[in-house]
Amino acid sequence: MTQAQQAKLRKDMMPYEKSDTKKSIRQMINTLVPLFVLWYAAYASLSISYWLTLPITIIAAGFVIRTFIIFHDCCHQSFFKSRKANDIIGNITGVIALVPYQQWKNCHAIHHATSSNLDKRGVGDMWVLTVEEYEAAPLKTKIAYRIYRNPFVMLFIGPIAIFLIAYRFNRKGARTKERINTILTNVSIIALYAFMCWLIGWQAFVLVQAPVFFFSGMLGIWLFYVQHQFEESYFEHEDEWSYVLAAVEGSSYYKLPKLLQWITGNIGFHHVHHLSPKVPNYNLEKAHDETPPLQRATTITLRTSLASLRFSLWDEESKTFVSFKDRKRIMMRKSVSMK
Repeated sequence: MTQAQQAKLRKDMMPYEKSDTKKSIRQMINTLVPLFVLWYAAYASLSISYWLTLPITIIAAGFVIRTFIIFHDCCHQSFFKSRKANDIIGNITGVIALVPYQQWKNCHAIHHATSSNLDKRGVGDMWVLTVEEYEAAPLKTKIAYRIYRNPFVMLFIGPIAIFLIAYRFNRKGARTKERINTILTNVSIIALYAFMCWLIGWQAFVLVQAPVFFFSGMLGIWLFYVQHQFEESYFEHEDEWSYVLAAVEGSSYYKLPKLLQWITGNIGFHHVHHLSPKVPNYNLEKAHDETPPLQRATTITLRTSLASLRFSLWDEESKTFVSFKDRKRIMMRKSVSMK
């Protein structure tokens, strides 16, 4: 893709970047109202059977993801035309999703500006090592990396490590506004949870909120992981890196069934989102369908996305993700070619 084509592609996104207040309000209603109803239904079902409660919490977790997408759009100032409205709704939905607004907004902006850039990894993204970096790393780093990339750790321990622990603290070098916002978010979460424990009892609250938190956290991590960790993704060093190519080739189109697409707020059109973060989630599909170059993005499905669990290292030579097992073959081949 030439520089002119890349510039045109970014310009083509401009018509889709306009938020629609009525659509945004409608999305808030069809997201937050069902979430609250489902949460109450899960609580009410405790008197019948916990086996009835669990399926309801799984559905409620889906609406937490949809709430997070609203939060996500607010962080990009794309949900409403008004910055103040985005900030207010972003902070409120952030409490529900357990994510501090200012902290996440700042880190996520860095993620968009550096995604797939091998020289600017480390903020707002997954930990990715190249084959050569892994081979040269000390043993403790290799062990830590293998633990980090383990699917069980990522999906089952990840929600606790990220949403309950990491997001409760400010990152190093955070500005005062971000620090205050993180503290206020933490206080708001504690106050909300304390009120709910007082209202329905701590046991009932934990029995409902724990699975809602766990399932939504696991799904959220999976979505973030799978949309960048596919075999023929895009990674380049700074001198060769392109923002447009990182978006279109380094982010996937996660083609989900319509119901799941709706629940996840169209975030499966991740290539469109990375190309133009100002496009609100309800315009992502339209932008994809009406822009032919975007339709050439790597498409993954529920079935094919499972293959990403084996991808652990980036091979700069083949420009593909490879597994730890593949790494041995690659290094053996390089060793033979050097002789």
